[in-house]
Amino acid sequence: MQRDTRQRKAIRQALTEAGHPLSPKELLEAAREQVKGLGIATVYRNLKALHEDGWITTVELPGEPPRYELSGKGHHHHFHCRACDRVYEVEGCPGDIKAITPQGFELEDHEFVLYGRCDLCAA
Repeated sequence: MQRDTRQRKAIRQALTEAGHPLSPKELLEAAREQVKGLGIATVYRNLKALHEDGWITTVELPGEPPRYELSGKGHHHHFHCRACDRVYEVEGCPGDIKAITPQGFELEDHEFVLYGRCDLCAA
């Protein structure tokens, strides 16, 4: 593990407090509350280091830039708000995915993303 700088601490705190996946831009905005002069290049460097250390994982959504969340969470999926562009975690899974896998195919993984408006945007 690399040095735990105040920039890295601010980024880790932002991810922990958010409780949902964040984009680098969202991380920059949140971490700047702790470290005023934080820049986007520092955020990307720290994301790379935190990913290499296994502290965060990448959330890939079709047609979207990656977002990041804490590692070690159980199996879950995501809800993408089309109004505010935030991504939220959805616990659980829709069911037996193997049942819809074509016969003879070997299922290795799956992604399930819900799209719509979050509670704040729908109000």
